[in-house]
Amino acid sequence: MMTRRDFLRTTTRASALAAGLPLGCVQATHSPGIIDTHTHFYDPSRPQGVPWPPKDDSILYRRVLPRDFRALAEPLGITGTVVVEASPWEEDNQWILDLAAQDPFLLGLVGHLKPGRPGFRDQLIRFAAHRRFRGIRTGGWNGGLPLDDPDWKRDMALLADRDLSVDLLIGADQFPDAIRIAQAFPSLRIIVDHCCNVPVRQPLPEAWVSAVRAARRTPNLIMKVSGLVEGTGRSDGTAPRAMEAYRFILDPIADAFEEDRMVFGSNWPVSERFAPLATVFGIVDDYFSAHGSTARSKFFTRNARRIYLGSL
Repeated sequence: MMTRRDFLRTTTRASALAAGLPLGCVQATHSPGIIDTHTHFYDPSRPQGVPWPPKDDSILYRRVLPRDFRALAEPLGITGTVVVEASPWEEDNQWILDLAAQDPFLLGLVGHLKPGRPGFRDQLIRFAAHRRFRGIRTGGWNGGLPLDDPDWKRDMALLADRDLSVDLLIGADQFPDAIRIAQAFPSLRIIVDHCCNVPVRQPLPEAWVSAVRAARRTPNLIMKVSGLVEGTGRSDGTAPRAMEAYRFILDPIADAFEEDRMVFGSNWPVSERFAPLATVFGIVDDYFSAHGSTARSKFFTRNARRIYLGSL
């Protein structure tokens, strides 16, 4: 398992290499397949039901299991996924881990625990005993980011000590908070989900633009390039397929995070409300393929293995 020190040293070395060579000039080694680092699975037919999505959601309120995603993903070359929490119920961490135990397509889980709350440490020890438990997501329904709460900071440090990661579900105006967290916990791998939920329209929010620039100086901060079609607001499934519709967001992200600190996530099945999986994948495939085979391999596979799974 790659340690935090190895992670930072590898990222620094790779960035230095990239600075001296044109992007994509070195041919990538054979890729073991594309890793989607952001999917959700749930089953409303369970006796206990689900806390999300709501019953009146005609698109999402259905049984969503790994086999359903594989049918769409494997034709695109996606051979594994990191599942991200979709429930505030702590026992649903175990439900996903049980699925993963039966299906090697599920490479890891970014689970749901509440840093700063009583019992966090005990639950983290419990779930981290499973090798596919790779970290937690916070923000969103966790009640935000209490950056000055000593209990919250203690639990964030505990994640770093156990070589686990943190996904952040935050809005574009909160991006500066992600920078602050990364600076406060330099050994903690922090992944910003969904391009920090920036709206796909111009002008871009100034807080988002400033934070993207600042990300150059925070090597432990990673951008999950996901949520693009959702950012269009076209919930009727008509988000644009053309990559050029998103370039004004992708260019500053790629410039700041470079090729070693970006990962692919589909946000499936939530993304289905805005566009088919093939569209979600095709947008970023067009963008990163144009930057060369090395950049594409890192974005779709190698970075995810290093950042989430601890291997190259």
